[in-house]
Amino acid sequence: MPEPTAPDRTDSPAVALGPTSLALGTFSAVGAWAPALAFAVLPWGFIAGALAVTFGASGIYCARHGNGRMWTAVAGTILGTTGLAGTITLLWAFTT
Repeated sequence: MPEPTAPDRTDSPAVALGPTSLALGTFSAVGAWAPALAFAVLPWGFIAGALAVTFGASGIYCARHGNGRMWTAVAGTILGTTGLAGTITLLWAFTT
């Protein structure tokens, strides 16, 4: 039986680390790899990618200890890393 998705009074703020990482990682990855959006959201994509990796790593730690969901934290970390790498590659390509 799946876990309930409704917030409970016993939920800690650590439950939100995975979904926050997933949202920021998605924004960063789409912003870095979509050519039409790359220059419009370049600084925000870099910041979102760094935050996605940080929140995702914290979410993975908390999920291993029973708070939150592992898949959202892992997916957010991967997307954040992809977006961060894309942004750094884009910046490197235009500075050389």
